[in-house]
Amino acid sequence: METRGLDPVPDSERTGRVRSLFPTWIAANMTVLLLTMGAGLIVFNALNFWQVLVVAVTTPVVSFGMVGLISLAGRRGGAPGMALSRAVFGQRGNLAPGALIWVARWGWETANAVTGAYALLAVLDLLFDIRTTSTLIMVTLQAFVAASFLLSGLGVRALRVCCTWSACLFGGFSVLVLVRLAAATPWRAVLDLPAGPTSMMIAGIGTLAAGGLSWAPSGPDFTRYLPRTASGRAMVAATVGGAGIVFLPMVLMGAVMAVGTPGLAVTDDPVSFIGVLLPGWISVPYLIVAVLGMVLINAMSMYSAGFTAQTLGFRVPRAWAVGINAAISLLLGSLLMMVASSFIDSFVSFLNLLAVTFSAWIGVFGVDQLRGRTYDPVALMDTTPTSAYWYAGGFAWPAVAAWAAGLAVGLLFTGVEWFTGPLATTWIGRSGLGWAVTIAVSGGLYAALPRPGARRGAAPLHF
Repeated sequence: METRGLDPVPDSERTGRVRSLFPTWIAANMTVLLLTMGAGLIVFNALNFWQVLVVAVTTPVVSFGMVGLISLAGRRGGAPGMALSRAVFGQRGNLAPGALIWVARWGWETANAVTGAYALLAVLDLLFDIRTTSTLIMVTLQAFVAASFLLSGLGVRALRVCCTWSACLFGGFSVLVLVRLAAATPWRAVLDLPAGPTSMMIAGIGTLAAGGLSWAPSGPDFTRYLPRTASGRAMVAATVGGAGIVFLPMVLMGAVMAVGTPGLAVTDDPVSFIGVLLPGWISVPYLIVAVLGMVLINAMSMYSAGFTAQTLGFRVPRAWAVGINAAISLLLGSLLMMVASSFIDSFVSFLNLLAVTFSAWIGVFGVDQLRGRTYDPVALMDTTPTSAYWYAGGFAWPAVAAWAAGLAVGLLFTGVEWFTGPLATTWIGRSGLGWAVTIAVSGGLYAALPRPGARRGAAPLHF
């Protein structure tokens, strides 16, 4: 069980390997929600097969390319992402983006928990013909969240082992599904679909990239045990490759399924169609493996959320900090499964808001890395005015101002179920690129402002 919290990992304990990042990011994307999102590209965005292929290839390169670049800070500083963020925003200034990212993780973990519970319900229906009831919904949701909590509480070693085995299992069953799907698909109908507008293809990339961007602050959490000599290029390649090897087939599978069953894109239960479209000998084990994968995704998110809670001042061990998020995701998951009228609409709306929330932090933190940030392990853990990262009253005002400005501008271009910015109807807003504007504004403004307390002779960012 990992007992280390926010404190930086000493060089003597940095025994990790870059190759472990590949199964880590495979596991982070093993969700059947990608099937539903791929179906949405056909049904809602009106794209053809080749356009969906472009979206499926481009999205992980864009989103997880940023995750990989941000994760280089973990190799340099040896601490979790939101702890390293203290050096950028100041000990007090880091509380604002940290709190918003922590709240955003509630939504991400809730969406994962609900999807996992739906998958469990589908397995029970297929195997034992057990019909869904309100009580059963709560039992499956509690089981899913409890499993996620236990795994994340064990820590990074348990996550590494589970990521490796889950990647192998999920990959093997996905190949079976792909072969079965390829044999049963009316390919002429699939390939004869007319091309959709380029703007809708860009919008698809914008929406799907949001999920990947949400992992950016977590990137250093999984690289802080790597030695300082680890190759930056290899780290980025492993991150993008791990995500892409799952993203591409899953999104394409969802798109192909949607040609015959467009209801996959609008169902309230995003995994129920798997049992309908596939024979039982494939669908049942595939759903079981998918449930295990989604438990792992939630465990990884909770693992990072525990660190975020600690940076906000929760003076509890890391495992108990994880429990706070587990309780919140259980509560919100119950509301979503019992009350929400449309899971998919709620999920897409959440993704758009999620992207802007994380992008404001990404812009500032990324530019700070490019400026050659070095990390003082003592100052990171010192939250008093004696810290080198106290700056002006605990705030690095240029970073905080750039983050707030990027967030505000990004929201202007965002339109969701519950909120519509005044610029959401522009081309940028309709294309789901509010997150790109957010990164440009926050990063550009921070680059133009002086960096408080910049140290002379800072090391350049090495790849």
